[in-house]
Amino acid sequence: MFGSMLIVLFSGVPVVFGLGALAIIWGLVTVGPQLMYFVALNYFSTTTSEILICLPMFIFMAHVLAKSGIADEAYDMAYKWLGNVNGGLAMGTIAVCTIFAACVGETGPAVLTLGVVALPSMLKRKYHSKIALGSIAGGAGLGTLIPPSVPMIIYASLAKESVGRLFMGGVGPGLLLSLFYIVYIGVRARLQPELAPSLPESERVSWSEKLRATRALILPILLVVLVLGSIYSGVATPTEAGTIGAFGSIIVALVKRRLNWQNLKEALFATLLLTAFGFWILVGSNVFACAYQASGAAMAMLNILISLPVSPWVILIIFEIVIIILGMIMDDFAVIMICTPLFVPVITALGFDKVWFGVLFIINIQMAYLTPPYGFVLFWIKSILPKGLTTEDIYRAVWPYIIMQAAGLAICIAFPQIIMWLPNQMIK
Repeated sequence: MFGSMLIVLFSGVPVVFGLGALAIIWGLVTVGPQLMYFVALNYFSTTTSEILICLPMFIFMAHVLAKSGIADEAYDMAYKWLGNVNGGLAMGTIAVCTIFAACVGETGPAVLTLGVVALPSMLKRKYHSKIALGSIAGGAGLGTLIPPSVPMIIYASLAKESVGRLFMGGVGPGLLLSLFYIVYIGVRARLQPELAPSLPESERVSWSEKLRATRALILPILLVVLVLGSIYSGVATPTEAGTIGAFGSIIVALVKRRLNWQNLKEALFATLLLTAFGFWILVGSNVFACAYQASGAAMAMLNILISLPVSPWVILIIFEIVIIILGMIMDDFAVIMICTPLFVPVITALGFDKVWFGVLFIINIQMAYLTPPYGFVLFWIKSILPKGLTTEDIYRAVWPYIIMQAAGLAICIAFPQIIMWLPNQMIK
């Protein structure tokens, strides 16, 4: 099953058709015609899942906010507050990406928005391309980890785990990585000030202007508190919080006078495309997982791995390495949908928490966004790259952030409470 799956996927066949067709073929061979009943039930249970209702809500929220101008205003605030520090614009980019990630849950809007706003500003002020490109790529990747995260919703639906607990589990690692990035930029700019010079005196602003600029944070922070606070406090489910976020994004766009028919149409169309894309891949992967489990392969694999004379931690680390390798060559949704049904039963049997493993999984997916040759963030940045910069410049810029992500992953494995503290404090 897996050999044929890899051959089909690498040959360029769309993931949904590759997984679905192979699942039916192998299922008929190993299980028989009765498998088709499971396929039909699986299809309807997937497409009517209550957990997944929040998926289009958060995607819509992301695209409306990307068009509302809040990222532009937040970057202008960071420019005024941190511009007089070496590396300040790059550190401000990371801070804005962290806030933006907590509003949108995706990397695409953050990359494209900050790439258009921050990249020209940093290059104009003599920032080295490694610092400028790296800060945008690394910061935008936080959208995968900091809630509301779309990949977390996909994982939760497959692992039968609480979306709210996963969201809360991503807060600690997300803030930790954001801090890593800011410290790295600050230290490097201190040691090599020519890479990220501070603003000249003529461009620096007064304290009154800095304070006025902080108004840009009011609406994003209110929206984050409404969405995540309602989940954390138990007032709303993630589905209801997604609806709050979608409605809140419209209010933000209205206040910013950016809610016009063209922007609304583009946001709705992007939501339709991404939701349909995600649901079809989810259906295909669930059918594949159904055939895999019905054939008895899942139980056989579980028994083999549990009986190995090695520590459970060794198996966990092997899984993490597999996810990293797959993330370098496959779409992130595909990696989540292929690996989750295979790994989660083993992880649970070994005594590990599904929320903890899920957040580790998403950190790995975040690394996949930056690792060539299939890193989505690399493609998005390439689409907005100004003349004179090449794909090679992007690859060189992201490696420090990949190393920091690997370090963050290791720290979260060694200290599980970084992930688990907030979920354990949630009101049941």
